[in-house]
Amino acid sequence: MPKKVITNKVLCYVVREEHLLVFRHTDFSYEEVGIQVPGGSVRRGEDPADAALREAREETGLTRFTVVRKLGEIEYDISPLRFEIQRRHVFELALHGAAPERWTSQEDHDGEREPTRFECFWIPLQATHVLQSGQGALIGRLFD
Repeated sequence: MPKKVITNKVLCYVVREEHLLVFRHTDFSYEEVGIQVPGGSVRRGEDPADAALREAREETGLTRFTVVRKLGEIEYDISPLRFEIQRRHVFELALHGAAPERWTSQEDHDGEREPTRFECFWIPLQATHVLQSGQGALIGRLFD
């Protein structure tokens, strides 16, 4: 079995009116990728809070986010998809200004590969158990 690498990731919990901002990949089925919160890799030398803001903007197409607080860190073993342990920095973000109930977006990956297409929408906080790959692990801390 390949050696597992540890990578730094961020997850973003954006809450508005008791609903969480989530997305699904439109090029893959729910069975393959599930419902996710904005998030992604922390770049070398990048502060995790800055990475959270960048990832939220890139994946949703919205721009007016601020960090409310860091909720904590967790580790998640994503094997066998990739032999990787993700150290996830989880942040609560606020979105300022209007946002639709549902919209499409895409992440362009700095032109390094084909864009990833998303459908963004809001789900009730009570339904966050549907989040894939342990992404909802720190939802309860929103209520602390």
